[in-house]
Amino acid sequence: MLLEAHSGSRYLVLLLAVLVIGYAVFGMATKRPYDKTMRILATSFTGALDLTVLIGLAHLLTSRGFYPQLAGHIVMMVLAVAVAHMVSVVVRRRPLEQRTYAPHLVSALVVLALVSFGILSIGKPIVG
Repeated sequence: MLLEAHSGSRYLVLLLAVLVIGYAVFGMATKRPYDKTMRILATSFTGALDLTVLIGLAHLLTSRGFYPQLAGHIVMMVLAVAVAHMVSVVVRRRPLEQRTYAPHLVSALVVLALVSFGILSIGKPIVG
């Protein structure tokens, strides 16, 4: 059951990553000031990633199987969570008038790449 929840939650992470990327590109293209919607999307994306990792950890601790490819998966996911949280902290510490969409765009792309490579490292398709 935990494995299915962990595997299924990746779709939420991927969806939120696409929304963060899309909104960041939209904000940069229209030169809109940084707003609450970007903050909420980025926080939701980071929260979904955290939830996915937590479910994965619970599955790892309750299952009996560990195989070598799983180490690569775990490393990629931990790096993805670290990147997502670092950007959140950096943006939050900036004064409101200095906040931009660029850090969210870059971090969402990096996290998306790390998650994709993490999924591929265990021989699973990214979508499907």
